[in-house]
Amino acid sequence: MPLRTVDQRTYNTVTAALFLIIAIVQLLRVVFAWPVQIGTVNIPLWCSVLAFMIAVGRTRGRGNTEG
Repeated sequence: MPLRTVDQRTYNTVTAALFLIIAIVQLLRVVFAWPVQIGTVNIPLWCSVLAFMIAVGRTRGRGNTEG
């Protein structure tokens, strides 16, 4: 079965949707102060603020499909 190629607009839309989901989860973690622990290390909330800003930036960057 041959592989199907995906056009750039579809790729950008799917990628932006994934980054948007990540951003929403990070924002919810900050709003509800959900604790996150990896092994014995507690992850501070400021990490989610940073992750939220990066994810939103990546989402916004995917909107331009022209050029």
